[in-house]
Amino acid sequence: MSEQTIPYKIYLSEQEIPTAWYNVRADMKTKPAPLLNPGTCQPLTAEEMSGIFCEELVKQELDNDTAFIPIPQEIQDFYKMYRPAPLVRAYCLEKALDTPAKIYYKFEGNNTSGSHKLNSAIAQAYYAKKQGLKGVTTETGAGQWGTALSMACAYLGLDCKVYMVKVSYEQKPFRREVMRTYGASVVPSPSMETNVGRKILAEHPGTTGSLGCAISEAVEVAVSNPGYRYVLGSVLNQVLLHQSVIGLEAKAALDKYGVKPDIIIGCAGGGSNLGGLISPFMGEKLRGEADYRFIAVEPASCPSFTRGKFAYDFCDTGMICPLAKMYTLGSSFIPSPNHAGGLRFHGMSTVLSQLYHDGYMEAVAVEQTSVFKAAEQFARVEGILPAPESSHAIRVAIDEALKCKETGEEKTILFGLTGTGYFDLVAYQQYNDGTMTDYIPTDEDLAAGFAALPQVPGQE
Repeated sequence: MSEQTIPYKIYLSEQEIPTAWYNVRADMKTKPAPLLNPGTCQPLTAEEMSGIFCEELVKQELDNDTAFIPIPQEIQDFYKMYRPAPLVRAYCLEKALDTPAKIYYKFEGNNTSGSHKLNSAIAQAYYAKKQGLKGVTTETGAGQWGTALSMACAYLGLDCKVYMVKVSYEQKPFRREVMRTYGASVVPSPSMETNVGRKILAEHPGTTGSLGCAISEAVEVAVSNPGYRYVLGSVLNQVLLHQSVIGLEAKAALDKYGVKPDIIIGCAGGGSNLGGLISPFMGEKLRGEADYRFIAVEPASCPSFTRGKFAYDFCDTGMICPLAKMYTLGSSFIPSPNHAGGLRFHGMSTVLSQLYHDGYMEAVAVEQTSVFKAAEQFARVEGILPAPESSHAIRVAIDEALKCKETGEEKTILFGLTGTGYFDLVAYQQYNDGTMTDYIPTDEDLAAGFAALPQVPGQE
């Protein structure tokens, strides 16, 4: 098919929005290791998990075998407000790079929350409402997840309590105000409102916080207040399940024009976007039906995949959450405050960690000044100001396209554009002013986090 017949934007029809989520675990030869009770080091039971998560979400979290899980009609109806999301052929970027590569990106910023996070937020809020709960608690890093959840809770009439990483709370006041406009209460984390927050502040005076800190506070509040449950915007199996709509739509759009990507690239913080984008393609690879090269891109300041250890660890800094086997820097690791993006979690999804460990994916860490250089180049030619998180994927997509220019190979590249960066202008200002710096943790920095990994039988 000639390039001229492939439009700049490929839209599916409303009737082509996925009606079932795809569960990549069903096709994994080695299933992700189970969550463990930190007290007993035994696999967490559904009953134990139901004290933290909504009952239906617990079922999804534990289901390693069902390939397709139907999307409730109410969630499908909500999706229609902003889905299907466009798949864009980056003709202008290709021309600017003078590359023979063909570049596509799946754009998830066409909603008020500004990112892909709404795909799971509405699902988790729906199940909370269906269970008859009063509200939910959560953490947020850069603010996209908190914004999405506040929108979903407002739509369904649920209370929403958000613990926002302090550095982002201060850098992104407008993101915070969007959450408040939708009715959420927003607290900078760590805070003096919780026992674990007070403990963290006592041990780390003046800390700018981390997702691990905020998770601890949100979980404490959820389990301490009847009628509330905790919800998470990344990392968990259930979240990757909901986000599979990204990859399902992307694959359907590419299939319409007979396009098969050679390289699929996504930014990686906890894994929600990357896992959602690659899931249906990874399923084909696991089943031996097709082959793709998958690249996870993470910040050099929080390099879970590229410098972390594959081990059981706490998902939170306060060490009150279950243990997950993942690539981790240690739950006590707190990224540098100068890291502008929201990819600040110390660990990675257990699903993606297992796939990476088994050799199905690659990973690369990039420095933030290089990331913002790519973001600026993309914005100037494609007309979208990308989120810092998304710009990690843009950086590597550009790098791979330039390799094609050197070799003359006509590879097809697909990357995930998770959202827009209009609430991230403090970071863009730092880059434009030349005050942005790169921080890469030393081996000694990481050793401190590794030394605090929990003692789990059979773990080195």
